[in-house]
Amino acid sequence: MSSLLVALVAGLAMAQDGTFKTAVSLVRVDAEVTDGTRLLTGFHRDDFRIFDNKAPQTILYFSQEETPLDLILLFDVSGSMHPKLEKLAASAHAALAQLQHGDRVAVMVFSRNSNIVEPFTDDLQAVEQTISDKVLGKAEGGTHILRAVSDAAAYFLKEKRTERRRVVLIVTDNHGQPSGHRNTVVRDLWEADALLCGLELRSAGESAMLGVRSATSPMAALMNAENMTSVVEETGGDLIKGRDPGADFEEMIRRLRLRYMLVYALPKGKPGTERKLKVELSEDAKKKNPQARVRARDGYYFPK
Repeated sequence: MSSLLVALVAGLAMAQDGTFKTAVSLVRVDAEVTDGTRLLTGFHRDDFRIFDNKAPQTILYFSQEETPLDLILLFDVSGSMHPKLEKLAASAHAALAQLQHGDRVAVMVFSRNSNIVEPFTDDLQAVEQTISDKVLGKAEGGTHILRAVSDAAAYFLKEKRTERRRVVLIVTDNHGQPSGHRNTVVRDLWEADALLCGLELRSAGESAMLGVRSATSPMAALMNAENMTSVVEETGGDLIKGRDPGADFEEMIRRLRLRYMLVYALPKGKPGTERKLKVELSEDAKKKNPQARVRARDGYYFPK
């Protein structure tokens, strides 16, 4: 059964402590609300609507709490990242300080291939040391973004499922050579019950320069054709584009902790088939927050 679905036994009931019990399988969806740049909070159960294959669903359980994280830090160590990783060095300590007791972190690096340099651990000092010793100053080679994200999803699938929120946080300049298919990567993350979030680190003028090169050279267009943006969107993750790695890293961790959890009963369906999800605000909530946008995964595969 996909780890997106939580199978529990007993009669449906809401306890005084806010926990739930049910005889049916449940679908859990993590979501956040932004105005395009800032995180918006203060929403309640009745402010959300969920549709599964276009059919409205009843939200059985709702919360916004600082859920412990299982976080894979996936660092792009390709040649173009060298100066950006140096900027990250000075701010890594402050960013990791946003993590809390109960969180686990693994560190992966990638260029053409990916490699686990720190397995999951709750020793955040060890994580910081690993970043210093095995990430910073190691930039070289090409960039295979989608292959690395699939490798991170595969690593999650080997891990025992817990109630921690699963996140792959990729740190990259977000331009690389073709290495995978977007749909396959999205499915891998859905099966792993993991969000993909991204910190896009680019120097001043880099995006414009890439655009000019791609427009004037077919080879340059191919070499810079791959990115993680659409995968982030389809898994309900978040993408921050900035030039301050430390502040952006801290903001991303804060956002991950304050996502909403919405739970509904698994509808009837054919095992192994793709289901489409849509999470949106109610009409009243939209009127009060006209700039609000909900980020949530837009599908899952029915459990076999």
